[in-house]
Amino acid sequence: MQHRIPVDSLGPEGPAMAQAVATCVHCGFCLASCPTYRVLGEEMDSPRGRIVLMKQALEGELSIPEANPYVDRCLGCMACVTACPSGVRYEQLLIPFRARAERTARPLLERIRRRALLQLLESPRLFRIALRTGQFARIVEAFVPAAAKRMLSLVPAVLPPPAALPAVVPAQGTRRARVALLAGCAQQVLAPEINTATLRVLSANGIEIVVPPNQGCCGALSAHAGVADHARARADQLMRAFPPDVDAIVTNAAGCGSAMKEYGHLFAGRPLEPSAKAFASRVRDVAEFLDAIGLVNPPAFASPRTVAYHDACHLAHAQGIRSAPRRLLAAVPNVTVREIPDGEICCGSAGIYNLEQPDIAETLGAAKAQAILTTGAEAVVTGNVGCLVQIAAHLERAGRPLPVMHTMQLLAGDIG
Repeated sequence: MQHRIPVDSLGPEGPAMAQAVATCVHCGFCLASCPTYRVLGEEMDSPRGRIVLMKQALEGELSIPEANPYVDRCLGCMACVTACPSGVRYEQLLIPFRARAERTARPLLERIRRRALLQLLESPRLFRIALRTGQFARIVEAFVPAAAKRMLSLVPAVLPPPAALPAVVPAQGTRRARVALLAGCAQQVLAPEINTATLRVLSANGIEIVVPPNQGCCGALSAHAGVADHARARADQLMRAFPPDVDAIVTNAAGCGSAMKEYGHLFAGRPLEPSAKAFASRVRDVAEFLDAIGLVNPPAFASPRTVAYHDACHLAHAQGIRSAPRRLLAAVPNVTVREIPDGEICCGSAGIYNLEQPDIAETLGAAKAQAILTTGAEAVVTGNVGCLVQIAAHLERAGRPLPVMHTMQLLAGDIG
Protein backbone atom coordinates (compact mmCIF):
# COMPACT_ATOMS: atom_id res chain seq x y z
CA MET A 1 0.00 0.00 0.00
CA GLN A 2 1.45 3.35 -1.00
CA HIS A 3 1.46 5.84 1.83
CA ARG A 4 2.50 9.35 2.72
CA ILE A 5 2.26 8.91 6.46
CA PRO A 6 4.26 11.65 8.23
CA VAL A 7 6.34 9.21 10.22
CA ASP A 8 8.56 11.84 11.82
CA SER A 9 5.59 13.69 13.30
CA LEU A 10 4.16 10.57 14.93
CA GLY A 11 6.90 10.17 17.50
CA PRO A 12 8.68 6.94 18.39
CA GLU A 13 5.71 4.81 17.30
CA GLY A 14 5.70 6.28 13.78
CA PRO A 15 7.87 3.69 11.97
CA ALA A 16 5.92 0.74 13.40
CA MET A 17 2.61 2.39 12.48
CA ALA A 18 3.75 3.01 8.92
CA GLN A 19 5.07 -0.55 8.67
CA ALA A 20 1.75 -2.00 9.75
CA VAL A 21 -0.04 0.04 7.09
CA ALA A 22 2.46 -0.90 4.40
CA THR A 23 2.31 -4.63 5.23
CA CYS A 24 -1.46 -4.90 4.64
CA VAL A 25 -2.19 -6.22 1.13
CA HIS A 26 -6.00 -6.05 1.44
CA CYS A 27 -6.37 -9.81 1.02
CA GLY A 28 -9.44 -10.02 3.24
CA PHE A 29 -8.37 -13.04 5.30
CA CYS A 30 -9.04 -10.93 8.41
CA LEU A 31 -12.72 -10.42 7.64
CA ALA A 32 -14.03 -13.81 8.76
CA SER A 33 -12.03 -13.62 11.99
CA CYS A 34 -13.18 -10.12 12.96
CA PRO A 35 -16.02 -10.08 15.51
CA THR A 36 -17.27 -6.60 14.61
CA TYR A 37 -17.31 -7.37 10.90
CA ARG A 38 -19.31 -10.50 11.66
CA VAL A 39 -21.83 -8.52 13.68
CA LEU A 40 -22.05 -5.33 11.59
CA GLY A 41 -21.07 -6.51 8.10
CA GLU A 42 -19.40 -3.20 7.23
CA GLU A 43 -16.00 -3.00 5.56
CA MET A 44 -15.03 -0.04 7.75
CA ASP A 45 -15.69 -2.21 10.81
CA SER A 46 -13.11 -4.78 9.69
CA PRO A 47 -9.35 -4.70 10.31
CA ARG A 48 -8.70 -4.09 6.60
CA GLY A 49 -11.17 -1.21 6.56
CA ARG A 50 -9.84 0.31 9.76
CA ILE A 51 -6.28 0.21 8.44
CA VAL A 52 -7.42 2.27 5.44
CA LEU A 53 -9.26 4.72 7.70
CA MET A 54 -6.29 5.12 10.04
CA LYS A 55 -3.95 5.59 7.06
CA GLN A 56 -6.19 8.30 5.61
CA ALA A 57 -6.46 10.03 8.99
CA LEU A 58 -2.71 9.99 9.51
CA GLU A 59 -2.16 11.37 6.01
CA GLY A 60 -4.70 14.15 6.52
CA GLU A 61 -7.20 12.90 3.94
CA LEU A 62 -9.70 12.19 6.70
CA SER A 63 -10.11 13.75 10.11
CA ILE A 64 -9.43 11.62 13.17
CA PRO A 65 -12.96 12.26 14.53
CA GLU A 66 -14.34 10.81 11.27
CA ALA A 67 -12.28 7.63 11.64
CA ASN A 68 -12.61 7.30 15.38
CA PRO A 69 -16.08 5.71 15.66
CA TYR A 70 -14.92 2.75 13.59
CA VAL A 71 -11.62 2.47 15.48
CA ASP A 72 -13.47 2.68 18.80
CA ARG A 73 -15.66 -0.25 17.75
CA CYS A 74 -12.59 -2.49 17.40
CA LEU A 75 -12.34 -4.93 20.31
CA GLY A 76 -8.57 -5.14 19.99
CA CYS A 77 -8.93 -8.93 20.15
CA MET A 78 -6.09 -9.47 17.63
CA ALA A 79 -7.86 -12.36 15.89
CA CYS A 80 -6.90 -10.58 12.67
CA VAL A 81 -3.21 -10.96 13.59
CA THR A 82 -3.65 -14.72 13.82
CA ALA A 83 -5.51 -14.82 10.49
CA CYS A 84 -3.22 -12.45 8.56
CA PRO A 85 -0.91 -14.23 6.05
CA SER A 86 1.14 -11.05 5.56
CA GLY A 87 2.10 -10.64 9.19
CA VAL A 88 0.50 -7.24 9.79
CA ARG A 89 1.24 -6.10 13.35
CA TYR A 90 -2.18 -4.51 13.70
CA GLU A 91 -1.71 -3.76 17.39
CA GLN A 92 1.30 -1.57 16.60
CA LEU A 93 -1.00 0.65 14.54
CA LEU A 94 -4.20 0.44 16.58
CA ILE A 95 -2.83 1.24 20.06
CA PRO A 96 -0.76 4.34 19.11
CA PHE A 97 -3.54 5.59 16.82
CA ARG A 98 -5.96 5.39 19.72
CA ALA A 99 -3.47 7.26 21.88
CA ARG A 100 -3.17 9.97 19.23
CA ALA A 101 -6.96 10.20 18.92
CA GLU A 102 -7.32 10.41 22.70
CA ARG A 103 -4.88 13.33 22.86
CA THR A 104 -6.02 15.30 19.85
CA ALA A 105 -9.58 14.45 18.85
CA ARG A 106 -11.65 13.22 21.78
CA PRO A 107 -13.78 15.88 23.50
CA LEU A 108 -12.55 16.98 26.92
CA LEU A 109 -15.57 15.73 28.86
CA GLU A 110 -15.31 12.34 27.16
CA ARG A 111 -11.61 12.11 28.06
CA ILE A 112 -12.41 12.95 31.68
CA ARG A 113 -15.17 10.32 31.78
CA ARG A 114 -12.92 7.61 30.34
CA ARG A 115 -10.05 8.39 32.70
CA ALA A 116 -12.40 8.33 35.68
CA LEU A 117 -13.74 4.94 34.56
CA LEU A 118 -10.24 3.56 34.11
CA GLN A 119 -9.08 4.77 37.51
CA LEU A 120 -12.13 3.19 39.10
CA LEU A 121 -11.41 -0.19 37.47
CA GLU A 122 -7.71 0.01 38.33
CA SER A 123 -8.37 0.43 42.06
CA PRO A 124 -9.78 -2.66 43.81
CA ARG A 125 -11.07 -0.47 46.66
CA LEU A 126 -12.94 1.97 44.39
CA PHE A 127 -14.16 -0.81 42.11
CA ARG A 128 -15.65 -2.69 45.05
CA ILE A 129 -17.45 0.46 46.21
CA ALA A 130 -18.81 0.99 42.68
CA LEU A 131 -20.09 -2.58 42.47
CA ARG A 132 -21.75 -2.30 45.88
CA THR A 133 -23.47 0.85 44.62
CA GLY A 134 -24.53 -1.01 41.49
CA GLN A 135 -25.98 -3.84 43.56
CA PHE A 136 -28.11 -1.34 45.46
CA ALA A 137 -29.20 0.27 42.18
CA ARG A 138 -30.38 -3.12 40.95
CA ILE A 139 -32.72 -3.31 43.93
CA VAL A 140 -34.33 -0.01 42.94
CA GLU A 141 -33.95 -0.63 39.20
CA ALA A 142 -37.39 0.79 38.45
CA PHE A 143 -35.99 4.24 39.26
CA VAL A 144 -32.79 3.79 37.22
CA PRO A 145 -32.55 5.52 33.80
CA ALA A 146 -32.98 3.12 30.87
CA ALA A 147 -29.49 3.88 29.56
CA ALA A 148 -27.94 2.64 32.81
CA LYS A 149 -29.95 -0.57 33.16
CA ARG A 150 -27.82 -2.58 30.75
CA MET A 151 -24.70 -1.55 32.65
CA LEU A 152 -26.32 -2.74 35.87
CA SER A 153 -26.92 -6.16 34.31
CA LEU A 154 -23.13 -6.66 34.39
CA VAL A 155 -22.96 -6.12 38.15
CA PRO A 156 -22.68 -9.48 39.91
CA ALA A 157 -25.44 -10.31 42.38
CA VAL A 158 -22.87 -11.50 44.93
CA LEU A 159 -19.36 -10.21 45.49
CA PRO A 160 -16.84 -12.61 47.02
CA PRO A 161 -15.05 -11.33 50.12
CA PRO A 162 -11.57 -9.88 49.60
CA ALA A 163 -8.70 -12.35 49.79
CA ALA A 164 -5.48 -11.11 51.38
CA LEU A 165 -2.48 -12.47 49.52
CA PRO A 166 0.67 -13.48 51.43
CA ALA A 167 3.95 -11.82 50.53
CA VAL A 168 5.59 -15.20 49.92
CA VAL A 169 4.21 -18.70 49.39
CA PRO A 170 6.87 -21.42 49.73
CA ALA A 171 7.21 -24.28 47.29
CA GLN A 172 6.01 -27.66 48.44
CA GLY A 173 8.76 -30.25 48.29
CA THR A 174 11.86 -29.50 46.23
CA ARG A 175 11.83 -25.96 44.90
CA ARG A 176 11.86 -26.02 41.10
CA ALA A 177 11.45 -22.28 40.45
CA ARG A 178 10.76 -18.92 42.05
CA VAL A 179 8.31 -16.48 40.44
CA ALA A 180 6.58 -13.17 41.18
CA LEU A 181 2.80 -13.00 40.70
CA LEU A 182 0.78 -10.10 39.33
CA ALA A 183 -2.25 -9.72 41.64
CA GLY A 184 -4.35 -7.78 39.13
CA CYS A 185 -7.01 -5.12 39.70
CA ALA A 186 -10.62 -5.97 38.84
CA GLN A 187 -9.83 -9.66 39.31
CA GLN A 188 -9.12 -9.10 43.02
CA VAL A 189 -12.71 -7.88 43.38
CA LEU A 190 -14.62 -10.05 40.90
CA ALA A 191 -12.81 -13.35 41.39
CA PRO A 192 -10.13 -13.31 44.11
CA GLU A 193 -10.30 -17.11 44.15
CA ILE A 194 -8.32 -17.14 40.90
CA ASN A 195 -5.24 -15.80 42.69
CA THR A 196 -5.61 -18.15 45.65
CA ALA A 197 -6.00 -21.12 43.29
CA THR A 198 -2.94 -19.98 41.36
CA LEU A 199 -0.86 -19.84 44.53
CA ARG A 200 -1.98 -23.34 45.53
CA VAL A 201 -1.25 -24.84 42.11
CA LEU A 202 2.17 -23.27 41.71
CA SER A 203 3.20 -24.15 45.27
CA ALA A 204 2.03 -27.75 44.84
CA ASN A 205 4.21 -27.96 41.73
CA GLY A 206 7.38 -26.92 43.55
CA ILE A 207 7.27 -23.21 42.70
CA GLU A 208 7.87 -20.49 45.28
CA ILE A 209 5.74 -17.38 44.71
CA VAL A 210 6.47 -13.79 45.68
CA VAL A 211 3.53 -11.34 45.63
CA PRO A 212 5.10 -7.86 45.57
CA PRO A 213 3.27 -5.31 47.73
CA ASN A 214 2.13 -2.01 46.22
CA GLN A 215 2.43 -3.38 42.70
CA GLY A 216 -0.70 -1.60 41.47
CA CYS A 217 -2.17 -1.88 37.99
CA CYS A 218 -0.21 -3.03 34.94
CA GLY A 219 -1.76 -0.35 32.68
CA ALA A 220 -3.42 -2.79 30.28
CA LEU A 221 -6.86 -1.18 30.38
CA SER A 222 -5.43 2.30 29.80
CA ALA A 223 -3.13 1.17 26.99
CA HIS A 224 -5.98 -0.66 25.26
CA ALA A 225 -8.19 2.44 25.55
CA GLY A 226 -5.51 4.76 24.17
CA VAL A 227 -4.72 6.57 27.43
CA ALA A 228 -1.02 5.98 26.86
CA ASP A 229 0.47 8.45 29.34
CA HIS A 230 -1.54 6.92 32.18
CA ALA A 231 -0.63 3.41 30.99
CA ARG A 232 3.07 4.27 31.07
CA ALA A 233 2.77 5.70 34.59
CA ARG A 234 1.09 2.50 35.76
CA ALA A 235 3.65 0.32 34.01
CA ASP A 236 6.55 2.28 35.50
CA GLN A 237 5.17 1.80 39.01
CA LEU A 238 4.62 -1.90 38.38
CA MET A 239 8.12 -2.52 37.03
CA ARG A 240 9.65 -0.84 40.07
CA ALA A 241 7.62 -3.04 42.42
CA PHE A 242 8.77 -6.40 41.03
CA PRO A 243 12.01 -8.01 42.21
CA PRO A 244 14.77 -8.88 39.72
CA ASP A 245 15.73 -12.18 41.41
CA VAL A 246 12.88 -14.37 40.11
CA ASP A 247 12.73 -16.84 37.25
CA ALA A 248 9.62 -15.25 35.77
CA ILE A 249 6.95 -12.64 36.32
CA VAL A 250 3.72 -14.62 36.18
CA THR A 251 0.23 -13.40 35.40
CA ASN A 252 -3.08 -15.27 35.38
CA ALA A 253 -4.95 -12.58 33.39
CA ALA A 254 -4.49 -12.78 29.63
CA GLY A 255 -5.10 -9.08 29.03
CA CYS A 256 -2.52 -8.08 31.64
CA GLY A 257 0.06 -10.53 30.34
CA SER A 258 -0.39 -9.32 26.78
CA ALA A 259 0.10 -5.67 27.79
CA MET A 260 3.13 -6.43 29.96
CA LYS A 261 4.80 -8.34 27.14
CA GLU A 262 4.37 -5.19 25.01
CA TYR A 263 6.04 -2.79 27.46
CA GLY A 264 8.95 -2.39 25.04
CA HIS A 265 6.53 -0.90 22.48
CA LEU A 266 4.72 1.16 25.12
CA PHE A 267 8.03 2.85 26.05
CA ALA A 268 9.51 2.89 22.53
CA GLY A 269 11.97 5.75 22.06
CA ARG A 270 11.77 6.76 25.70
CA PRO A 271 14.39 6.45 28.47
CA LEU A 272 12.68 3.44 30.06
CA GLU A 273 12.61 1.40 26.84
CA PRO A 274 15.62 -0.84 27.68
CA SER A 275 14.36 -1.72 31.16
CA ALA A 276 10.80 -2.14 29.83
CA LYS A 277 12.04 -4.63 27.22
CA ALA A 278 14.00 -6.52 29.87
CA PHE A 279 10.95 -6.65 32.14
CA ALA A 280 8.68 -7.78 29.28
CA SER A 281 11.07 -10.61 28.41
CA ARG A 282 10.47 -12.14 31.85
CA VAL A 283 6.65 -12.05 31.71
CA ARG A 284 4.87 -15.41 31.38
CA ASP A 285 1.24 -16.42 31.48
CA VAL A 286 0.77 -18.87 34.33
CA ALA A 287 -0.33 -21.66 31.97
CA GLU A 288 2.64 -20.97 29.72
CA PHE A 289 5.07 -21.14 32.65
CA LEU A 290 3.54 -24.21 34.27
CA ASP A 291 3.40 -26.09 30.98
CA ALA A 292 7.06 -25.29 30.30
CA ILE A 293 8.28 -26.41 33.72
CA GLY A 294 5.99 -29.43 33.70
CA LEU A 295 2.86 -30.24 35.69
CA VAL A 296 3.74 -32.81 38.35
CA ASN A 297 0.80 -32.66 40.71
CA PRO A 298 -2.54 -32.68 38.85
CA PRO A 299 -5.74 -32.93 40.89
CA ALA A 300 -7.68 -36.17 41.09
CA PHE A 301 -11.39 -36.22 40.24
CA ALA A 302 -13.33 -39.28 41.27
CA SER A 303 -15.79 -39.08 38.38
CA PRO A 304 -15.44 -37.99 34.73
CA ARG A 305 -15.86 -34.27 34.01
CA THR A 306 -16.33 -32.56 30.64
CA VAL A 307 -15.22 -28.96 30.22
CA ALA A 308 -15.27 -26.52 27.32
CA TYR A 309 -12.08 -24.47 26.96
CA HIS A 310 -12.52 -20.86 25.85
CA ASP A 311 -9.49 -19.17 24.30
CA ALA A 312 -9.12 -15.70 25.79
CA CYS A 313 -8.24 -13.44 22.84
CA HIS A 314 -5.21 -11.88 24.50
CA LEU A 315 -3.88 -15.33 25.32
CA ALA A 316 -4.53 -17.08 22.00
CA HIS A 317 -4.16 -14.21 19.51
CA ALA A 318 -2.01 -11.57 21.22
CA GLN A 319 0.35 -14.01 22.99
CA GLY A 320 -0.02 -17.04 20.74
CA ILE A 321 -0.67 -19.36 23.70
CA ARG A 322 -3.16 -22.07 22.75
CA SER A 323 -1.59 -25.46 23.36
CA ALA A 324 -0.23 -24.91 26.87
CA PRO A 325 -3.59 -24.60 28.69
CA ARG A 326 -5.01 -27.54 26.73
CA ARG A 327 -2.01 -29.73 27.63
CA LEU A 328 -2.42 -28.85 31.30
CA LEU A 329 -6.13 -29.67 31.25
CA ALA A 330 -5.55 -32.89 29.30
CA ALA A 331 -3.09 -34.02 31.98
CA VAL A 332 -5.85 -34.08 34.62
CA PRO A 333 -7.32 -37.58 35.01
CA ASN A 334 -11.05 -37.89 34.34
CA VAL A 335 -11.26 -34.50 32.58
CA THR A 336 -12.29 -34.30 28.92
CA VAL A 337 -11.79 -31.00 27.07
CA ARG A 338 -14.23 -30.03 24.33
CA GLU A 339 -13.61 -27.36 21.71
CA ILE A 340 -16.09 -24.50 21.28
CA PRO A 341 -17.40 -23.84 17.73
CA ASP A 342 -15.94 -20.58 16.37
CA GLY A 343 -13.78 -20.60 19.47
CA GLU A 344 -11.41 -18.01 18.01
CA ILE A 345 -14.15 -15.34 18.05
CA CYS A 346 -14.13 -12.86 20.95
CA CYS A 347 -16.75 -13.15 23.70
CA GLY A 348 -17.22 -9.37 23.72
CA SER A 349 -15.61 -8.50 27.04
CA ALA A 350 -12.37 -6.72 25.97
CA GLY A 351 -11.51 -4.37 28.84
CA ILE A 352 -14.01 -1.51 29.01
CA TYR A 353 -15.66 -2.53 25.72
CA ASN A 354 -18.74 -3.84 27.52
CA LEU A 355 -19.35 -0.34 28.83
CA GLU A 356 -18.36 1.57 25.69
CA GLN A 357 -20.01 -0.65 23.04
CA PRO A 358 -22.76 -2.54 24.89
CA ASP A 359 -24.79 -3.59 21.83
CA ILE A 360 -21.91 -5.35 20.08
CA ALA A 361 -20.62 -6.81 23.35
CA GLU A 362 -24.04 -8.22 24.12
CA THR A 363 -24.40 -9.80 20.67
CA LEU A 364 -20.99 -11.44 20.94
CA GLY A 365 -21.59 -12.61 24.51
CA ALA A 366 -24.90 -14.22 23.58
CA ALA A 367 -23.32 -15.96 20.58
CA LYS A 368 -20.46 -17.27 22.71
CA ALA A 369 -22.89 -18.65 25.30
CA GLN A 370 -24.87 -20.49 22.62
CA ALA A 371 -21.69 -21.92 21.09
CA ILE A 372 -20.59 -23.20 24.50
CA LEU A 373 -23.95 -24.84 25.12
CA THR A 374 -23.64 -26.88 21.91
CA THR A 375 -20.60 -28.66 23.39
CA GLY A 376 -22.63 -30.30 26.15
CA ALA A 377 -19.87 -29.47 28.62
CA GLU A 378 -20.51 -29.37 32.36
CA ALA A 379 -18.26 -26.37 32.94
CA VAL A 380 -16.26 -23.71 31.08
CA VAL A 381 -12.57 -23.01 31.57
CA THR A 382 -10.72 -19.89 30.42
CA GLY A 383 -7.61 -17.87 31.18
CA ASN A 384 -8.95 -14.35 31.70
CA VAL A 385 -11.28 -12.87 34.30
CA GLY A 386 -13.06 -10.59 31.82
CA CYS A 387 -14.02 -13.57 29.67
CA LEU A 388 -15.06 -15.49 32.77
CA VAL A 389 -17.47 -12.76 33.92
CA GLN A 390 -18.87 -12.15 30.41
CA ILE A 391 -19.48 -15.83 29.67
CA ALA A 392 -21.05 -16.52 33.06
CA ALA A 393 -23.41 -13.56 32.64
CA HIS A 394 -24.57 -14.65 29.19
CA LEU A 395 -25.04 -18.28 30.16
CA GLU A 396 -27.20 -17.00 33.00
CA ARG A 397 -29.21 -14.84 30.62
CA ALA A 398 -29.68 -17.83 28.33
CA GLY A 399 -31.20 -19.71 31.25
CA ARG A 400 -28.42 -22.32 31.17
CA PRO A 401 -25.92 -21.32 33.87
CA LEU A 402 -22.74 -23.36 34.09
CA PRO A 403 -19.69 -23.13 36.36
CA VAL A 404 -17.14 -20.85 34.65
CA MET A 405 -13.64 -20.98 36.06
CA HIS A 406 -10.02 -20.13 35.43
CA THR A 407 -7.61 -22.84 34.28
CA MET A 408 -5.82 -22.60 37.63
CA GLN A 409 -9.06 -23.21 39.51
CA LEU A 410 -9.57 -26.52 37.72
CA LEU A 411 -5.93 -27.46 38.32
CA ALA A 412 -6.49 -26.68 42.00
CA GLY A 413 -9.37 -29.17 42.02
CA ASP A 414 -12.05 -26.48 42.40
CA ILE A 415 -14.44 -27.73 39.70
CA GLY A 416 -17.00 -28.67 42.35
